[in-house]
Amino acid sequence: MTEVATSSGAEHVESSRVAGRRHESLDEQVRRRGLRPIQSVDDLACEGVFDTDEELDAFLAWVHSERQSNLA
Repeated sequence: MTEVATSSGAEHVESSRVAGRRHESLDEQVRRRGLRPIQSVDDLACEGVFDTDEELDAFLAWVHSERQSNLA
């Protein structure tokens, strides 16, 4: 079984300091980069993800297999 460590926000801020530098929080990174939430699946669509039809077929077969293996 995998052990998961948790910490309070204060502990996280303290542990995120490296050599006197504070790491940006995820919210800070999002603001700095000007990112926005995904509004629809169309936001994810882009051409050229798969170079060939065979690559697409292999990916779809893998997705189908993973879904079937996790049904029970």
